[in-house]
Amino acid sequence: MIPLSVAWDDIGGLVDAHERFLAGSPVESDVRDSVLDSWKRCRSVGLEPHRLLVRYTADVALDDRLQRAVDPVLTELSASLADVGMTIALCDGQGRMVQRLGGDRQLCERLDAVQFAPGFDASEQVVGTNGIGTALAERGPVYVVGREHFADCLQPFACAGAPVRDPLSGRIEAVLDLTCLRDQGDPAMVGMVREAARDIEARLLEQATEREHALLAAYRRADGHARGWPKQPEHLPPAPYGGALGRLDLAVLREKAEELIASPHRTLDQITLPSGRTATLLRRQVRGAAGESGVAVEARVLGGPRLSHLRPAPSDTQPPPTHAAARTPAPSEPAGPSAPSGPTTAPASVPPQPLPAPRSTQAPPAPEPQPWPAPNAVTHTAVTPPSPVTRPAPDGDRDGEGDGAEGWLLLVGEPGVGRLAMLARRRLGLLHDASVRIGTTLDVTRTAEELAEVTVDRFADFVAVDLPDSVLRGEEPEALGGRTALRRVAIRAVREDPYNLYDVGDLVEYVPSTPQARSLETRQSVLEPVLAEAGGWIAQDPERLEQVLAAGIHSLITVPLRARGTTLGVVSFYRSLQPASFEDDDLSLAQELACRAAICIDNARRFTREHNTALTLQRSLLPRGRAEQSAVEVAYRYLPAQAGVGGDWFDVIPLSGARVALVVGDVVGHGLHAAATMGRLRTAVHNFASLDLPPDDVLTHLDDLVGRLDRGEGWAAESSPDCGIVGATCLYAVYDPVSRRCTLTRAGHPQPAVVAPDGTVEFLDLPSGPPLGLGGMPFETVELELAEGSQLVLYTDGLVEDRHRDIDTGLDKLRAVLACVDRPPEETCEAVLDALLPARPGDDVALLVARTHTLGADRVAQWDLPSDPAVVSRARVAVTERLAAWHLAELAFTTELIASELVTNAIRHATGPLQLRLLRDRALICEVSDGSSTSPRLRRACTEDEGGRGLFLVAQLTERWGTRYTPEGKVIWAEQPLP
Repeated sequence: MIPLSVAWDDIGGLVDAHERFLAGSPVESDVRDSVLDSWKRCRSVGLEPHRLLVRYTADVALDDRLQRAVDPVLTELSASLADVGMTIALCDGQGRMVQRLGGDRQLCERLDAVQFAPGFDASEQVVGTNGIGTALAERGPVYVVGREHFADCLQPFACAGAPVRDPLSGRIEAVLDLTCLRDQGDPAMVGMVREAARDIEARLLEQATEREHALLAAYRRADGHARGWPKQPEHLPPAPYGGALGRLDLAVLREKAEELIASPHRTLDQITLPSGRTATLLRRQVRGAAGESGVAVEARVLGGPRLSHLRPAPSDTQPPPTHAAARTPAPSEPAGPSAPSGPTTAPASVPPQPLPAPRSTQAPPAPEPQPWPAPNAVTHTAVTPPSPVTRPAPDGDRDGEGDGAEGWLLLVGEPGVGRLAMLARRRLGLLHDASVRIGTTLDVTRTAEELAEVTVDRFADFVAVDLPDSVLRGEEPEALGGRTALRRVAIRAVREDPYNLYDVGDLVEYVPSTPQARSLETRQSVLEPVLAEAGGWIAQDPERLEQVLAAGIHSLITVPLRARGTTLGVVSFYRSLQPASFEDDDLSLAQELACRAAICIDNARRFTREHNTALTLQRSLLPRGRAEQSAVEVAYRYLPAQAGVGGDWFDVIPLSGARVALVVGDVVGHGLHAAATMGRLRTAVHNFASLDLPPDDVLTHLDDLVGRLDRGEGWAAESSPDCGIVGATCLYAVYDPVSRRCTLTRAGHPQPAVVAPDGTVEFLDLPSGPPLGLGGMPFETVELELAEGSQLVLYTDGLVEDRHRDIDTGLDKLRAVLACVDRPPEETCEAVLDALLPARPGDDVALLVARTHTLGADRVAQWDLPSDPAVVSRARVAVTERLAAWHLAELAFTTELIASELVTNAIRHATGPLQLRLLRDRALICEVSDGSSTSPRLRRACTEDEGGRGLFLVAQLTERWGTRYTPEGKVIWAEQPLP
């Protein structure tokens, strides 16, 4: 370790931003995102800008394969920069400098002074933000200039770095860097270093291609195509109907051949193709002239009963065709065409057997194979199966073994390349499954669980997902940092009792040095291939995490869950049972998985927010508490659908004359629009009910309102997705406790149920009017008399109908539940919901149960009066006597005055029979009815007017008053609160 201490130097700008960052102030608007992320990483590992401890390693070198690819590129790049004061630095995949080329004397001396020289470590966690270390951390080209360097000693320089990847594995093998003094820096350096890195990668790919061509040539020279197989007929004539291997058959063969190349302990593999044929693959070692080591895979396809492209030669003594048996010759048996064969079938996988030495003179060379095009970069050399040729069948060996089989060279490649191809295919399969299985619901927690379920045992052995509580509530999350409290939402592990610090539901607060905190802080993924060396991770809980390491956890990837520019949480992938540590390709795969999951989590969060908003709106629009009335005893329930809040509503509206209106409605659709429309319709029903309109008139006015809303009048533009309600249904009932009469009408709504006091259930046969908004059809009413204690049950269609149950089945089930004697409305609601509602209702449900009461004769006083002014005095006397009998003498004076004014107005301005009625309910109600349809109006009388003050006095002496129309005329009523 070499300590460096450099005095502060403000050359290069950004000094103020750097100081403010170190002080903890926000600098997002002053610093590039990539530089700021690097600064955060440096701070999280505890780097100090004024003092660095740089590691030195002697004899750092690249492997020969990489060095051969690098040398020509560096030579050409050095020549192009000969007249420029710029150095070329080449580092290995860990950031240790291997060599440094070019640059004038002054630049080299300054670089030596800061230990930017071969053997020294230039990784970001050691020397801070720089072209080499930051390119490794960002896994891409970077440009760092002046004060953008985290360390004070590096700020006089400008540098551009780019990683060099193995084109087959994708692993970063080296880093190329261009460095100069800050004043000579140019962002174009990024393009230069990136092109040089690409040239190196292209040369690496050429080397792989050359090795595979050498292996293929060695295979041909050895005549491997004829050896290592059981004996079988040399040539078979084609079937008269022809046919060759299909595209799917060839794809399966190629996939299995790649797996066989990657499996050093397997020699044979027997598979069944999609076409129904059986194929046997043989793995053989091949060594090129220059020492290249590889594997050749030969294929034999056995037709069996579904053979379509070959058939055995005709013979009178030939037995029925059988599947050819593939076996590996024993060590004592000679390999080749003369090896004896038997009818036994080889297992799918057998231990490798000694192979004969390659020979080039014992048999003619195999026919020149044609390459089979592959979709990816060169990973294997593939050969298409040769076309069958018609030749006479041999005289011997007609026992049928091998009938219908042909063999050819399928793939030639290196075992390491085969492993990469197999891993790539598995990763693609995992991504496909993730796209199908993640995000099946709009539930945040369930989506996090799906991410863990998809990745455990196929990618990681233990997965934990942590989200802030605000995301679970559907809110916009605040900026997440290292100290942000998260909630452990999902855990999945291969073991039943995994070692973990937190369980589902626990609050998690990561210390700043942990990979999770660094991911949240920098918004980038963190790879810890060896957890035992990750001191920042162990700092979370050293004692407990030592036990975790002892249990086998050895590798970690943390990925921030980011969607639409917002960080939603972090996911941690651990490995324990899988011996291989996470590598660069795994990091890319983890980022892709987390990105897809983050989009789904954000969609679920947004849905949760909209759902909660709509639910809050709807609950605010539904009745709060119970209306003050004594006509019925009510109980109600409202349950929103799981898919979203709908437009169901109910209402209990007190009317004049101790009556009550019961309303249940349903707006088509879900979401905010349905909830808002429901609120408008409920308000309209209240307004129409306050006018004491008959039930059919209420629905007529409501139908007109819905039609205008459908047409967008005063609602929304035609192009808005919220315009158009499509329809709504409603049931409106009015119950009079004095006469026990109930008047009902409906607009496309399910039939109400009436439960008699003896438990008999009847669904009322109401004429079904059209849904609201269609217009043009009148609504019919039905009037019936209800016994005291009857229950009127009103509901929406979500209670009795869903996708798995028709409405008749639901009504039968509802009838069975309601058939109970003397059950309170609250218990009736509970019984109905328990019996009829599924665990996750697909539609919202509104249920209203009302048990009727009666206003007895002892609480009602009624007098028929002639149309004679002299009767007014007798009416006053009768009212006074009745109030005295009801012990309401305190209200005698005002009630006498009210009755006198109302009766006088009826005699003077109305026609027909008169009737005076007093009702003692929650209030004292005085009613005067006549045969006229003319409604009186309250007006302000002038000083000199002799009349016009009667209704004004009534309005001042009562709590409320009004007029309602009847088929015979009208009723003027006034209410006074009881003392």
